[in-house]
Amino acid sequence: MKYKSSFLNEAEARGFFYQSTNLEAMDEFLTVKGRLGYLGFDITARSLHVGHLIPIFLLRLFQKHGHRPIVLAGGGTTKIGDPSFKNTARPILSDEEIAANLEGIKSCLSPFLKFGNDDSCAIMVNNADWLDRLEYIPFLRSIGKYFSINRMIGFESVKTKLTANDSLSFLEFNYMILQAYDFYKLYSEKKCCIQFGGQDQWGNIVCGVELIKKKLGQEVFGFTNPLLISSNGQKMGKTAKGAVWLSKDMLSPYDFWQYWRNVDDADVIKLLYLFTDLEIKEISKMESVKGQELNEIKKLLADEITGIVHGKDFIEEIHQAASGMFGNDGSDLSVLTSIPKYYLKKSNMANISIIDIMVENNLCSSRGDAKRLLRGDGVYMNGQTITEDYKIQADSPVDVILKLSCGKKRHLLIVMQDN
Repeated sequence: MKYKSSFLNEAEARGFFYQSTNLEAMDEFLTVKGRLGYLGFDITARSLHVGHLIPIFLLRLFQKHGHRPIVLAGGGTTKIGDPSFKNTARPILSDEEIAANLEGIKSCLSPFLKFGNDDSCAIMVNNADWLDRLEYIPFLRSIGKYFSINRMIGFESVKTKLTANDSLSFLEFNYMILQAYDFYKLYSEKKCCIQFGGQDQWGNIVCGVELIKKKLGQEVFGFTNPLLISSNGQKMGKTAKGAVWLSKDMLSPYDFWQYWRNVDDADVIKLLYLFTDLEIKEISKMESVKGQELNEIKKLLADEITGIVHGKDFIEEIHQAASGMFGNDGSDLSVLTSIPKYYLKKSNMANISIIDIMVENNLCSSRGDAKRLLRGDGVYMNGQTITEDYKIQADSPVDVILKLSCGKKRHLLIVMQDN
């Protein structure tokens, strides 16, 4: 093994490690169980998404190896906005919006981490608890004096914006100092000595490490993971429908499963290492697999990660949905909670066409796309091919469920409702 720490050995073997401060000292530090490390999330939406999965799984691995994760919810920094590698400033959210988003993010994290009061349990904190109470002049005197503007603009995240002549407000420029202060507070109050984050957070993390060293004379560590990038160099986690959310309220488990089922062949093995509990030796045996057998490995990937995020109870019905194992009368479709649903009132039936339904529910990207698919016999209602003049029967019983399929991979359940 390369490291003394079991956590670092597995983290590197699975592809979680990108860069760190003083790796040798951190390795020695992690040979003792029960160390604290934290990861911060700004709470800009009601759900986390696939782009957050690498750091989340890293925290999960940290806990697996006997250490204690801290999840820092950025209730305070969300009000500022992290400018790192972004072309536009983040919209300013209200306190009510931030509070609602926080509840959604808590539920996203529960499948990954064990929270509680035991020494092995993860902790959640909110930086609004200390950032909202800061007084500006005392903060500048006690913390701001440790930051060099020359040093801050030298970090890649800031330099990129300035080189591209993108606007960088003074509000956003403060973000780096506030994130450093978060690390300082967690070290001072909980003796948390490691900050985790994506590779684009390197400058912010280093600022925290340096602040604690300058102000308190203590060494702490930064650990960054690679971003989730596909083999063609694109960020993963986007589809025609938008972000691949972790909350089933924002993306159905069926669509989540389909995302992983359809990843590029070149990315499958990497994703198995990152996002499953399969043993490293077991995954390594799959690295030479090609062709049709690789499709089975994609299904394995989709099953494993969907089982972790949404629970294994969904897997059987997702398999049924994916293979089209339904009765033509639609009577058994009500159990398929993982497939998106569209509720159609009888009073609206005359005003909406099958093309409208397809486009509105993102089964097709445009009306032209929908028409081409219909004319090519690629659209099915309960397994039967339909054309663009198809009309749902006005006398369809209330609560009947129809399965609309575009090709083999995109499905929608149409639920009839009374007026």
